[in-house]
Amino acid sequence: WDSPFHTAREAAPAGAGARWFLGGRLNVSVNCLDQHVEKSPNRVALIWERDEPGTAVHVTYRELLDLTCRLANTLKKYGIQKGDKVAIYMSVSPLSVAAMLACARIGAVHTVVFAGFSAESLAGRIMDSECKAVITYNQGVRGGRIIELKTTVDEAVKNCPSVKHVFVAQRTDNKTQMGDRDVPLEEEMAKAASVCIPESMDSEDMLFMLYTSGSTGKPKGIVHTQAGYLLYAALTHKYVFDYQEGDVFGCVADIGWITGHSYVVYGPLCNGGTTVLFESTPVYPDPGRYWEMVQRLKINQFYGAPTAIRLLLNYGDKWVKKYDRSSLKTLGSVGEPINNEAWQWFYHVVGEGRCTLVDTWWQTETGGICIAPRPSEEKADIIPAMAMRPFFGIFPVLMDENGKVLEGNDVSGALCITQPWPGLARTIYRDHQRFVDTYFKAYPGYYFTGDGAYRTKEGYYQITGRMDDVINISGHRLGTAEIEDAMADHPDVPETAVIGYPHEIKGEGAFAFIVLKEQTAHIDHVKEELKTIVATKIAKYAVPDHILVVKRLPKTRSGKIMRRLLRKVITEQSSNMGDVTTLDDPSVVAEILDAYQKYTKEKSSS
Repeated sequence: WDSPFHTAREAAPAGAGARWFLGGRLNVSVNCLDQHVEKSPNRVALIWERDEPGTAVHVTYRELLDLTCRLANTLKKYGIQKGDKVAIYMSVSPLSVAAMLACARIGAVHTVVFAGFSAESLAGRIMDSECKAVITYNQGVRGGRIIELKTTVDEAVKNCPSVKHVFVAQRTDNKTQMGDRDVPLEEEMAKAASVCIPESMDSEDMLFMLYTSGSTGKPKGIVHTQAGYLLYAALTHKYVFDYQEGDVFGCVADIGWITGHSYVVYGPLCNGGTTVLFESTPVYPDPGRYWEMVQRLKINQFYGAPTAIRLLLNYGDKWVKKYDRSSLKTLGSVGEPINNEAWQWFYHVVGEGRCTLVDTWWQTETGGICIAPRPSEEKADIIPAMAMRPFFGIFPVLMDENGKVLEGNDVSGALCITQPWPGLARTIYRDHQRFVDTYFKAYPGYYFTGDGAYRTKEGYYQITGRMDDVINISGHRLGTAEIEDAMADHPDVPETAVIGYPHEIKGEGAFAFIVLKEQTAHIDHVKEELKTIVATKIAKYAVPDHILVVKRLPKTRSGKIMRRLLRKVITEQSSNMGDVTTLDDPSVVAEILDAYQKYTKEKSSS
């Protein structure tokens, strides 16, 4: 798994779009900004769709380069150097994009933390990545509500001795408390030079880290490098979505996720595109928000999550049909498998049956899209709710339980990839062994995705879902162990088991089984406290939808919780429990089933 990209400069075809320094070195910000400023400085790079509809801000490539250089020079003035780590805790905006590119320009490594994460989650990521600085806003604005960002950062950095400076920008006019290490970002940028010489970077130097959930409790810092990541983000953006010069690309993801990195920032900007930064929510001020924006900004490609599509589907067609969507050419789905009903509505109602709909499969670790219906032969079939075709250089295989490659079609197994591609993550920060164990140990010689898949009779790929204890809530991957670890902090809750269950809007939700200490009174109060703990330690989206009190959990003789039995209970497949002979006491199943049935009766009667 040595990098194949050290010879990339020699191998890159003429006009491939990448700008290289001598010796195969490069700078990502030059590829995303300077090369376009030279040719068309007044082309619009960013359209910031702010929370309040109709207040969009257009930023040209020349303006974004100016912003990036001033921010880069400010970081340098405060001692940030090549190789230093910088946390970005900001809502989506031109300044947050400039913060990412400024880090890239001076060779610093950014780690963007989704601005909905709690202070504890933020502190954990800052400490693990040893950040020297944090860039944030005084507040965020989303769905008409104010989000306290600086207050969360203040709480987080109390426990982070590595942080020397917190750069604070103003998103609202409200005053914020400034301490000794706080730096007013816009004031400093106004004094800084608007030219910053880009650092010469090796193709395998770190570009960024992004934390993602695993099946164990601790999030892992996925490392992406310079050349391979940028090449892969740019190529997949161009070919999967058929992006043409002059198109307006509307990916509504937050920059705190890999989708925002690859298809809001790096892919579109490397290709000289115009990319939309969406600060709001799909239902603010009403469920027509996306489509009103499509009409006003004349968006050509729209890339969003199945969760949002399922949510909007419930509001009916009128909110879509109210607006002109004739600018749309390609629709995309990302973050989780899309169900057939949502796909049909997205295709027929939103896209009027004339837009290509690409259901894309990929991961934080893959850097960019790996399986999608396009690119393909012209007008090739697209099967609803299926990712279908591997991208250039992606060679998937399906494995059986014994680690043997499944040959032929009409088979299901563990989805693996047989050889490296440019966008593949290089390691987990400070824990390469965990990287090897997680992705390469289960099936030696292959990259194991953690997902199961079905290969159809025609040889196309359909993703069937996670194979480990990771759930996908609204397109956000979350280890059940993370929720369990958070809940374990409650003094009255000695044991918990969290599993995913099908949720009609979010795709999956979290269902928690808890054992209480004897004599615990006020059960409802304990449940509310548990929800608060999860929201505080992780984020609000991680809070379980259901918490069921049981006397004990189903365990094997060695003490391992048999989560598949719990899954069968709540998906109402209790008639088919499979082998329960390894349970310490098989009567526990009837006990839990009884508790679950009482719980559902109470729920439905209330």
